[in-house]
Amino acid sequence: MGSVSLKIGHGSARFNRATLCSSVVHLLMLSSIVTTNLFALYAFTYSPPSPSDTTSSSSSLSHSSKNMSVISEHVALILREIEESQRRLRQIERELSGFDFFDLSRPNLPPELHTFLTSHPLPLGRDARSGLTHMLSSVSHQCGKSPSALDLLTQYMSYKVYSNCPSVDPGITQKLISKACEPLPRRRCLTKLSGKRGGRLPFPQSLWNPSPLPSTGTSGIDKRMWVKARWKNDFLIDDVLEIAGSGGVKIGFDIGGGAGNFAARMAERNVMVVTSVLNSGGKPMNELVAARGLFPIQITPSQHFPFYDGIFDLVHISSALDEGGAPAMGMAHRPEALEFLLFDIDRIIRTNGLLWIDNYHCSSDERGQDLIRIIEKFRYKKLKWVLGEKEVNNDGHMQVYLSAILQKPNRG
Repeated sequence: MGSVSLKIGHGSARFNRATLCSSVVHLLMLSSIVTTNLFALYAFTYSPPSPSDTTSSSSSLSHSSKNMSVISEHVALILREIEESQRRLRQIERELSGFDFFDLSRPNLPPELHTFLTSHPLPLGRDARSGLTHMLSSVSHQCGKSPSALDLLTQYMSYKVYSNCPSVDPGITQKLISKACEPLPRRRCLTKLSGKRGGRLPFPQSLWNPSPLPSTGTSGIDKRMWVKARWKNDFLIDDVLEIAGSGGVKIGFDIGGGAGNFAARMAERNVMVVTSVLNSGGKPMNELVAARGLFPIQITPSQHFPFYDGIFDLVHISSALDEGGAPAMGMAHRPEALEFLLFDIDRIIRTNGLLWIDNYHCSSDERGQDLIRIIEKFRYKKLKWVLGEKEVNNDGHMQVYLSAILQKPNRG
């Protein structure tokens, strides 16, 4: 049987920090014990200078009593410092673990949200490596920092267990994600599906004629993209696959793939592409992508991609490069946010795999230079690189776009 690997989001960061706190406690206690022993050794070996050999025994006893009193005071002081340090470290551990990011005493907090957010004791007691005794459910701390996000989260979790999920706002999930509330908490309610009755067309007929027609209609389906180039920035799928070589691309990831047109074109060439999709204008694009027989996943570019390292032959991205930072956290359009996104993309591409930057709009010279500078740091091989102008809105106004096919190097 195969092995099973469990990786829990960013939980490892919590454990590493908590382990550091536990190590500090152990070192502090060890140093205190050593200090106490040194004081005791000093007290029992110290002999004060005597004016004569006829010193009375009463003065010796008095000096010994004084030494013991000093030792007791030092030991008591050390014990108080140890207790205070342990109290502070426990508080730091709680903050690092996320225990205090949500105020569970907040009035009108839904019972289901309270149940989900309440910390749970570890089944085997205190973890020896991390020092933790409780674990939290996986939910974004940003939800607890933003009052507006917490209000939305309250609506999202207000339901009766085993009944239908609330329908107060069909776009509430999208609003929470846009406020960096990822991952969202799980719910114990039944989803009301909006799909029409009837079976779907078999694959591959469903790629360009999804039936029964989803609520989005056919909005977003484009049969012309990547088949015929209008500008030099427009790369064709067949040309890219030819660059990759025979059997070079079997599985890919399209970041911000909209209606799934890129995945559909790849599916025609026996390449499976996972498409990250967010609803557009209130339209459930995930529903449309699924109706086409493709694989949608609801995730923003600002979230850690839930894939193992080095599994994709190809990653395709365009305008999603601008969404690398979460707008609610003030990170959008910052070079650091772009770096975090590109490093995560690099993580999931296999060695010699391809990164396809497809018609990225360089909205400013500074933004374009930031992207080029970061790409250079990865030392990818530039198989194709076109930085040029093209007309978008048929108004005669030319804008600068970057298209590139980059190959990940062997860093072994």
